[in-house]
Amino acid sequence: MQRVAVGQETLSVEIQGSGPPLLLVHGFPLDHTMWQHQIEELADQFQVIAPDLRGFGASALAEPHDLSDEPGPSGQAVSAITMEQYADELVGMLDALQIDQPVAFCGLSMGGYIGWQFLMRHADRLGRLIMCDTKAVADSPQVKQVRMETAERVLQEGPGFLAEVMRDRLFSPTSLRDEPTAVEATQQVIRDTNPRAIAAALYGMAERPDMRDRLPSIDVPSLLIGGELDVISPAEEMRGIAEAMANAKFIPIPQAGHMAPLERPQEVNSAIREFLSDWV
Repeated sequence: MQRVAVGQETLSVEIQGSGPPLLLVHGFPLDHTMWQHQIEELADQFQVIAPDLRGFGASALAEPHDLSDEPGPSGQAVSAITMEQYADELVGMLDALQIDQPVAFCGLSMGGYIGWQFLMRHADRLGRLIMCDTKAVADSPQVKQVRMETAERVLQEGPGFLAEVMRDRLFSPTSLRDEPTAVEATQQVIRDTNPRAIAAALYGMAERPDMRDRLPSIDVPSLLIGGELDVISPAEEMRGIAEAMANAKFIPIPQAGHMAPLERPQEVNSAIREFLSDWV
């Protein structure tokens, strides 16, 4: 892992291989290790860049500028980290690493939300777009409320309960049965995550813009990958996003849930290689 200064932040990033840059952006509330199979297997063809977002994994959550003026019910004041901020920090990281050529951006779930903003704000840095198990629609008022309540509970209790709540939503029944080591490792990542980073990301996701009206104008070559058994970002919703975009295709991953790259790495890696074959 390298440590890279980005403004007041220090991000940790795993870099393997050489070739066209492939940026892997993890989901919530995880870290770069969810991409372990992509890092290991795609580095023969790409420069694989897998950061920990601010506050996640080995990346610090700087104090005190993450504080807000108005503490929540928990008494711990935490402001949102928006999807735009995460996207800007990733560009700052690429600048610090002197990677100035356009990247293939691959994001899962929250990483996909960040990908939309990377596209909107830094289109010149984007060569290809890969969206895994994510959404284009903004949160409904009900979902926003759940995020607020979850953030407050995490700040009060820590993230242990979240690891249990998310287990059956992240993984398909097949993966829960056949991949207990991967499931437990993912739960441990959640348990170890800074509660303030979790809350800041929840607040940021609740604020994210709706992208549906923008989809027809997105003409960067794009691949959408979704687990057929994903209950968070259903496959048909992912298919609809691809159909609305100007230059996108959708690949469903059988027997996978929300964590398709970890659950079915061979299928996902093959899809990524094929999609990027004319870009390499």
